[in-house]
Formats: sequence, C-alpha cells, structure tokens
Amino acid sequence: MFSIEYLLDRIDYSIVLGSPAGNVSEVVIDSRKVTKDCLFICIEGFKFDAHTVADKVIHDGASVLVIQKELSEDAMDMARQNDVTLIRVDDTRYAMAFISAAFYGHPADSMKIIGITGTKGKTTTSYLVKSALEEAGIKTGLIGSIETIIGDEHIPSINTTPESFVLQGYFKKMLDAGITTVVMEVASQGLKLYRTQGFTFELGIFTNLEPDHIGPNEHESFEEYIECKGRLFKQCRYGIVNADDPHLLKVIKGHTCDIYTYGFNKDADLWADNVELVRTPGQPGLEFDAHGDVNAHILIPTPGMFGAYNALCAASICHYFGISDGVIADALSKAHVKGRTEIIKTPYPFTLMIDYAHNAMSLESLLKSLREYRPGRLIVLFGCGGNRSRDRRFGMGEVAGRYADLAVITSDNPRDEDPQAIINDIKEGLIPTGGKYVEIINRIEAIRYVIENGKRNDMIVLAGKGHEDYQEIKGVKYPMDERIIVREIIRKLENE
Repeated sequence: MFSIEYLLDRIDYSIVLGSPAGNVSEVVIDSRKVTKDCLFICIEGFKFDAHTVADKVIHDGASVLVIQKELSEDAMDMARQNDVTLIRVDDTRYAMAFISAAFYGHPADSMKIIGITGTKGKTTTSYLVKSALEEAGIKTGLIGSIETIIGDEHIPSINTTPESFVLQGYFKKMLDAGITTVVMEVASQGLKLYRTQGFTFELGIFTNLEPDHIGPNEHESFEEYIECKGRLFKQCRYGIVNADDPHLLKVIKGHTCDIYTYGFNKDADLWADNVELVRTPGQPGLEFDAHGDVNAHILIPTPGMFGAYNALCAASICHYFGISDGVIADALSKAHVKGRTEIIKTPYPFTLMIDYAHNAMSLESLLKSLREYRPGRLIVLFGCGGNRSRDRRFGMGEVAGRYADLAVITSDNPRDEDPQAIINDIKEGLIPTGGKYVEIINRIEAIRYVIENGKRNDMIVLAGKGHEDYQEIKGVKYPMDERIIVREIIRKLENE
C-alpha cells in the first residue's frame, strides 16, 4: 500500500472531497485498468478526457481521483456514496510526473540522467553516448524514439519520450538492473506535456533547432517550440549546448544550469577543425581533430557535417564523465545507429543507405551532406505520411528536386489518405524545380527499382522509414523492414 500524502508530497493540491490521510493500492492512468482502492489520475488528452469516465472509474474501485476540473453531478454523487477522495490540481499531467516518481520510489534520484533535446541528432547522439559510456565500463540505459534498452532487453518505443508514469517505471527497472546512467531523448512534446518533471537531469543537451512539429496537437508556433525545448535547461544541473546554432540564446534563455559549449567555433569549450570526408567505397564517413577539453583525432562511420556535430556532442558528454580521449575516439569510431544514415551492404558498386529523414529540413541536411561526397548520382526514395500537414509534402518535394539527381516518389505511412493524392502533393513541390523523378506507389517495388537501376558510385538513400519496421495503412501497421526487403530483393535478382 502507498500513502496518499507521500504520493502528493511534492505537488500543490486542494481537497475537494474526502481525506489524503489514507493509503492506496497502486497508481493507475488507464481507465480500463482500474483496480480496487487505486489512485486514478484523470488525464485530459487530445482525443480522450478521463474526467468524462470518472463515474466508471469510481464504480470499478478507485478510491482516490486526481482531477484538474469539475466532474459531472453523477460522478460527484457516486464519489460521495463510495467515500472517494478527490484531489484537485492545476494540471494532472504535471502532477502525474511527481506522483509517478514517488510511486516508483524516485529512482532517477539514484542515477545520472542525460536528456538530449534538439530538432535533429537526438537519436544518433544518444547511441553514440551509450556506446562510449559502456566502452568506459559505465552501465548505461537508453530511452528514445527507436527503443528503450535495459541491459539485454529492448522495448520498442511508442513515443520518443514516454509518459511520465511509463518513464518512471523504466527508471525503476533500470535501477534494479544495476544501471547507473541513463541517456534519453527529450522531445519538445515530452517537455510540453510535463513527461520529464518529477526529477532533475544531471545533464541537459541541446543539439540544434529548426522549425518543426508546428501544427495541430503539436506546437502552436516556432516560439512555443523554442520555449518548450528551453524547459530542459531549467530542469538540469549542467547544460551542454551547440555553440554554432543561431537559436542557442533563445533556447537557453532563463537557464538555471551551468553551460558548456561545443562546435566549430574556437571560442567553444570543445571545438573541431581539419574536417575531412572519408570516401571509403560503400562506407562514407568523416574525420576531424577535436581540441579543448578533448584532444583527439576522431573518425566516424557517418557521412555529413551533422555527424561531426553529433560526435562532438557525444565527446562533450563523455568528457563530463571523465572518460579518456582515447576511449572516446575508439567508441565513436565503432558506433552505428539503426535507421540514421545506416549503410546497407550490397554486392553492387553503389552505396545504399536507410535514413529517417521525414521532413524537408532533415532531408535537405542529408542530401546536401551526401552531395559533398561527389557521388555518380544522388538518388533519393521517399514519401510522406498521411494525416499530416500538406506543407511537409511540398517542402520535401522541393528539396528532393533541388538536391537529388533522381527522386523516386513512393508511399510512406499513408494512413487514412489516398497514397496517390499524397504523391501528387509531393510533385507540386518538386516539378517547379525541374528535378527528375519517377513515381512508384508501392514502396517495395520502388526499392527494387532503385536497386536494379543503381550504377557505379551512385549514392541511394531510402528516406523516411529509418528504424520503423512497418507501413501504416487505414489504421493497420503492416510489417515492412527495409533491411529485410533489400536482402530479399537482392536474393531474387541474383536468382533471376
């Protein structure tokens, strides 16, 4: 049993009904999983408001409800009849973070949590850091957009940053497994919805910022997006930030932590020069010299300048943990991230990679970086998700037309929309550029097309899916792992 007063200890609240002096059996946030004598938190979501089913929750046995607005008369009558305690807070999501931390025994207080935020680079940097920390013997957990890693257990992710109740559960499981450090991606939505309240980050990391995630159910404006990102630097002890990003000062405005910088500016605490492209056939990479608090020659198996920034960021974090320059360089040279400029080995004389670039900004960054390797042709295969902003389609079409020698337009999670209608939107952005393109609505057929038509020294990017292993159509997620698809296509071509 859990003391109600203990669970509410770190939040402001008022009593609407009953008393907080008793105990509850557990904390529940899903109205379908209510148990006898539990504390239930009424969350108002984008599609469902748990306040509307308060009477059902009470009927099913909840003895305490945490609410942020008035309940119906029927629910109030039922609460009185069943001696239910009603706790009123300003925001139940905010309260949930602290209640969840208390419920699991404040596990984050016994570990060092590294939170990485930014428009790009969160996933790659988190894996680089995990690899380097473990190379140095630091047992590290990971929470991110691809998966949560707890020792040998890999749990596929639903959200980049889980709901606070789920997050605290992961922290507890990690602590019990002997993990001392956790590196996690912190999405702007996670910060906006208070998923990372209830504990203090050891490190807050900022990679970069560009307009993204602005629209219905996301952020109202770029200014709100910046403000939400900046919340991390009011929740951490120490901040490590990209000194070259033009939005840096806005992001860290009002910060309450010490700030450490990295970048290509010599005024940064850690900076790099002598950047060289590594044009190894089938495995493009990058090398540079790091100076300042880390002095090492670093080689990374990742193409593009964004890879150098990610590596500098990871090196800064490792330096904070006292890891030697040699171990940092060695770990970065071996780190690979699923679905982020992931090279797929083939028997053909071209480079094939999978990348998660799924908006105009990330696609432009990727294609401009690959252009620097002077490929025979730069070919990009991509689509756009259904039930999302049409502006994203126009933008990706324009970028592909401007930077690729050939764009292969196909499907990418059409969801409830007509895939051909999405392709038509993409073409509206692409055609005015004069760029070459073909359209193949079936993604598997499109992948076969680029493999069959690839030439020596071409660079071919399968963009948009990255780590995803499904295609979402009409509410159903069909299996689609592009690594498996590539292998099967190559096998069929060889048999033919």
